[in-house]
Amino acid sequence: MNATETLDRPYPPLLEWLKSQDVDFEVHEHDPAFTARATATAEGIDPRTFAKVVGVATHDGPQVLVVLDATDQLDLHKVRRALGAGDVQLLTEAELTALTPGCAVGAIPAVGSLFGLATYADYAVRDDPEISFNAGSHRFSVRVERAAWERACRVSYADLYAEFAVAGNTGPAWARS
Repeated sequence: MNATETLDRPYPPLLEWLKSQDVDFEVHEHDPAFTARATATAEGIDPRTFAKVVGVATHDGPQVLVVLDATDQLDLHKVRRALGAGDVQLLTEAELTALTPGCAVGAIPAVGSLFGLATYADYAVRDDPEISFNAGSHRFSVRVERAAWERACRVSYADLYAEFAVAGNTGPAWARS
């Protein structure tokens, strides 16, 4: 599948995975949106129930997907502690594209196991009975029962968000949105 196809439909392996894991889901089509907040707005849902996905790499271990509420910002110091890593960094768009073939850049589903990655989530994600996340496309997302998603993904929870914006944050916009 090429990148153009992913813009016209949800990522097929995601839908297959959700079915195989007995996770009930709804597919939502919306106007193209390129940030988690914008996608939540396009869907007409509370951004705190839309999952933002950020790729993180440790210098001494694995790459993981981190899931936050769309309204939150990632605190890399907290991620480092949660992973027990000496240092962590955001994955670049090129690195994320290589890890998630078939997904549009910036529209990665919140399912690390689809890509051989662990899934970590901030405690705030547990606040809602349902969550939505990108379905590999900027035009489609899925809504699932949060408890079924966390069971199927084997989500590890930790305190991962930054309570206050970090001064001088020059990271990519998709990580701050």
